[in-house]
Amino acid sequence: MTLETSEREFTARFAAYAASGILYPQREGSPLLEFAAGGRVLYLFDRTGPYAARPGPAQVVVHGVLDLAASEVVAGDGDAQEQLHVVGVSGVEGRGRVLAAERGVLVVQARLPLVLAALGASLSARPGDLLAFRTLPPLHGFLVTQP
Repeated sequence: MTLETSEREFTARFAAYAASGILYPQREGSPLLEFAAGGRVLYLFDRTGPYAARPGPAQVVVHGVLDLAASEVVAGDGDAQEQLHVVGVSGVEGRGRVLAAERGVLVVQARLPLVLAALGASLSARPGDLLAFRTLPPLHGFLVTQP
């Protein structure tokens, strides 16, 4: 399964689900973006660089691949608390509502919007479902806009 045909196509496709946050300065030659959003600091593999992102406010599509063995649709009431925890250098786990679902990709709101891909299999999740998830490293970042 192909998730993207190009970085620009992927960014445009999921721009409506970009997270708002702050980008910190990148170290020279580093492929990682340090992005603070949703009360967390994430290290994202820079998919639109190098040098495209400047420090400061930004809209970034945060994309990860689901660890299917550690991800499932769970029962929960309408007020289930969103959770997001950083795992290792560039992974997350948490719980959130599915905002959108398309073949192989779920958009989940868990303190910030996350575009999560299920490679090789699919989760039978629909918008409104509560998803407990864990991603495989690394998370990817697609810069949408900066003021």
